[in-house]
Amino acid sequence: MAGLGRVMRSRWSDKIANKLNGLDALVYTSRLIGQEEGLVLWGGGNSSAKVLQKDHLGREVRVLWIKGSGSDMKTITAYQFTPLRLDELLPLMKQDAMTDEEMVAFQSRCVMDPTVPRPSIETLLHAFIPALHVYHTHADAICSLTDTPGSADLIHRVYGKGVALVPYVRPGFRLAKLVAEAYHRNPALRGIILDKHGLVTWADTPKAAYQETIRMVTVAERYVQRYGKTHVTSPGNRGSQSDRHKLAVSMMPVLRGIISEFGRMVMVYDDSKPVLEFVGDPRAARLSQIGPFTPDHMLHTKPKPLFLELPKTQAAALVDQAVRTRVEQYRKEYIRYFNRYRTAGVTMLDPNPRVILVPGLGMVTTGKNRRAARITRDIYVHTMRVILNASSIDAYTTISAKEMCDFEYWPMENFKLTLLPKEKLLSRRIALVTGAAGALGRAIAARLVEEGASVILTDINQSKLQALSDELNSRTGEGNTVPILMDVTSEASVARAFEQAVLAYGGLDILVSNAGIARSAPLDELSLGDWSDSIAVNATGHFLVCREAMHIFKKQGLGGNIVVVATKNILAPGKHFGAYSASKAAQAQLARVLAIEGAEFGVRVNMVNPDAVIEGSGIWSSQIKKQRARAYGIPMARLEAHFVERTLLKVKVSGSDVAEAVLFLASDRSAKTTGSMIPVDGGVKEAFPR
Repeated sequence: MAGLGRVMRSRWSDKIANKLNGLDALVYTSRLIGQEEGLVLWGGGNSSAKVLQKDHLGREVRVLWIKGSGSDMKTITAYQFTPLRLDELLPLMKQDAMTDEEMVAFQSRCVMDPTVPRPSIETLLHAFIPALHVYHTHADAICSLTDTPGSADLIHRVYGKGVALVPYVRPGFRLAKLVAEAYHRNPALRGIILDKHGLVTWADTPKAAYQETIRMVTVAERYVQRYGKTHVTSPGNRGSQSDRHKLAVSMMPVLRGIISEFGRMVMVYDDSKPVLEFVGDPRAARLSQIGPFTPDHMLHTKPKPLFLELPKTQAAALVDQAVRTRVEQYRKEYIRYFNRYRTAGVTMLDPNPRVILVPGLGMVTTGKNRRAARITRDIYVHTMRVILNASSIDAYTTISAKEMCDFEYWPMENFKLTLLPKEKLLSRRIALVTGAAGALGRAIAARLVEEGASVILTDINQSKLQALSDELNSRTGEGNTVPILMDVTSEASVARAFEQAVLAYGGLDILVSNAGIARSAPLDELSLGDWSDSIAVNATGHFLVCREAMHIFKKQGLGGNIVVVATKNILAPGKHFGAYSASKAAQAQLARVLAIEGAEFGVRVNMVNPDAVIEGSGIWSSQIKKQRARAYGIPMARLEAHFVERTLLKVKVSGSDVAEAVLFLASDRSAKTTGSMIPVDGGVKEAFPR
């Protein structure tokens, strides 16, 4: 994995850029930087431009536009930049000291628009450099040089006198002053490198500043490629990918249960070749414990990962015990670190690991949802690269443990957490919905995702599943749903789908057992095939998925929630609906037994009884409508009206109505309810639960 593999190239387009000015040009250049993961990752770095523009009174003033705190340069928009009066910031250069709180308060008074985001903590660094365009990145290649014991000599050897190295100082007023002093000592500098942190470049045009960033980084990349010693390592795989996945599926629910003490976590598993090479490197156990390659990453990765060596045997009990033991050791070590280095008045954050490295297996990262876990994964993949690059040149080192703790608990950095959206009813929960491509399944899945759940969509219709997943992810965020093909009547298919679900998210909290079929005929005309199909889907199918869910729930030790989508026909069977009514009655009895058996493990099992949800339903085919109309002795065109008229409330039931009931039972709002049956039928008195 050592080495950078390729040299970064400019993405600049004069054709696009020549049409842009001011803030629009800054947005364009920032996005170019953000597209290059070797420069910045997920909210890291910042960019600025100094322009002349009119204020609210029509006066022409010098304005510093700077990236808002926490904004992601890859997708940044004009609304995520903050305008400040530059001439009000510059007098601070004469000041000797300033606390973070004083600096933030002062900057807030210089902001020209009260509706914009809070400006970057590195605003003064940008203000104090006279150039019109300033960019700050956390380039992998640059940090591969700075994260070494001899970084000062190394930077001088690589760049000569045209670049200054500023010793590590936490971002804020002092760092801004050091950068300004370095610049004014030598205005001919082409860039400033921040030790254990990153790169600052500038110019009077956005193109020149961007090109200088790329030039500086490619110089570092070429040095790493030329002088870095290549280390050939064995991935140390545990057999084939299939073997690794089997072990991961067994381990991840146990791991998730343990580390969810302070809040449930969603996981991402990565067994890519670079990851396997790193965790299989004999130096990885030591190198991974040194720390992050730039302190900004600790918000996502914590100071250190958990390096988890599993026993050579794959016996589940021994693997589970090893996981529990090592996580507990990690917690104790983190608590000791916190108690030793903390400042007064701070409260300890979650002591559980966010990155788990497993030799032979790969890496597991955690977060409140898949996106957060992916951010952590992406950051640590780049961390692996920097660690190996620095080690190949000299030795990998980073800031001290005290500096890590100061940064991790720094209010200015943790302010970014306050910018995150408020958690929803099902945030941090993982749900699996069967029959997700049907009318009820679609409505249920959409409602769960809207309330923050990570949802596994399963069905036998691959194209509809993929379309639904794409639609929901586009609407709510990438990775919030995963489509998995599953036939609930096949034991092998169900087992395989649940394994894929664990690999996708790490575990399970909610099962919505919804898949079903309907066959209509008088009993003496009902074929054995239709009877068998009804039992297979409506009874056996629910048994198979509930059994797999219970296995995961028990491994996690977090409880669980099963919502069975039943029918009013359980309590009020209909004429010519024998196969459907009997198979659904078996489903209901299974749910009741499961409520009894699951209670001791904190697993709740409840049912919803919908009736006549026709719109968009795959069950209500034209043939079924015709057969049901025949059973009621009415024209098919009158069927929907008949269902409305027979309800006490005289209403039509929709998929979204059923989804609301499922949401209630799937959430903690029904935390003390199990074994229940909730009708969603508009009021059919014959189907009142008794």
